[in-house]
Amino acid sequence: MLPCIKGSSYDTPAGQTRHWLDRLALNSRAYFVAGALHIIDQGRRAANRGQYGDAEWVGSSYDILRLIERCGGRFHLRGLHNIAAGSEPVVFISNHMSTLETFVFPCLIEPYKHVTYMVKGSLVTNPFFGPIMRSRDPIVVSRDNPKEDFKIVMDKGKKLLSSGWSIIIFPQSTRTTRFEPEHFNTLGIKLARAAKVKVVPVAIKSDFWGNGRLIKDFGPLDRQKGIHMVFGEPMAIKGSGGEEHQKVIEFIQSHLQVWQKG
Repeated sequence: MLPCIKGSSYDTPAGQTRHWLDRLALNSRAYFVAGALHIIDQGRRAANRGQYGDAEWVGSSYDILRLIERCGGRFHLRGLHNIAAGSEPVVFISNHMSTLETFVFPCLIEPYKHVTYMVKGSLVTNPFFGPIMRSRDPIVVSRDNPKEDFKIVMDKGKKLLSSGWSIIIFPQSTRTTRFEPEHFNTLGIKLARAAKVKVVPVAIKSDFWGNGRLIKDFGPLDRQKGIHMVFGEPMAIKGSGGEEHQKVIEFIQSHLQVWQKG
């Protein structure tokens, strides 16, 4: 049985204690980085042996989630019932703040919907992360040639969706704590429209795990910031999809405004 978060919502239990090794590290991120690298390396080795399937991917993701909690992260998850709504595949469309959501989404989504990502090519060629990502058969784009990327997403995306896979798309070109609607493209909407599937909007605030200056994937941890994720109701695409695109933007903006105030 795949480990998963049960119920419609989840909050990290009050009084969650940090690991003594993390406290010993004088509030540095050393324990967290060491633990995350260990989990990733185990997955990489299994993937290179051809032994990294759905259960292993979910297990790695769940281990990362629990590691984050042990290091002071506080999750506030809502709308989890919308992930399992319906048996048909969907396109998840989310803003993208940090590495955190990339690692945590699998244990939230995969137990209910077979899912993969649309990713940039460097993630599948990376010697450390690459074997894991390749095992998920993602849609790979260059981000250098929008016309060619669009064709790749439409062709492979429709094939994956028609065979039962759901797809996670981050329409922003890069991870950023600022949400700028003008840089939030319509690729996910267009794919869902072409494949005749619904979209699930996802709003996240994951700047607990920052972007690093030297190693972008492992930046500082800010334990004063909560980790928020909300999955919206699945939406069917009508017409050109412009209305649904605006609804996704408004969904993300409205939640970010509340979280930034609180």
